[in-house]
Amino acid sequence: MKQGLLTDRQKEVLRYRKKGLTQQQIAEIIHTSKANVCTIEKAALENISRARETLEFLYTLDAVHLCTLQSGLDLLKAPEFIYAEAEKKGLKVKYDTISLINRLRDANPERFRGRQVREDVEIYINKDGDLYFG
Repeated sequence: MKQGLLTDRQKEVLRYRKKGLTQQQIAEIIHTSKANVCTIEKAALENISRARETLEFLYTLDAVHLCTLQSGLDLLKAPEFIYAEAEKKGLKVKYDTISLINRLRDANPERFRGRQVREDVEIYINKDGDLYFG
């Protein structure tokens, strides 16, 4: 039964992958082929990505564009840049430096490699100082 954006099978595959099982091991457990597990996992990850993009859009409706983290920027310099831009707009960011870095990486893992920004990240802020990324 499908609740939300993931089928029960997709949830099952993702739970096994979270436990560290290979696609082949999962295929043996759920009595299907490795190729089918691969297809199920890929569809689940695509659904999650679309859901994340939709939520970020929704959150940015009540926010203003703050700044853009440019590709190549050192991630450790991002908080200082974000705080400075927020101050220019008379807004206070509600995250400390470590929380901000973690929030950036968790919300956009594909946009970072190590300490480097791999692709531009648009930063939005609402009146409560919460940040969203586009």
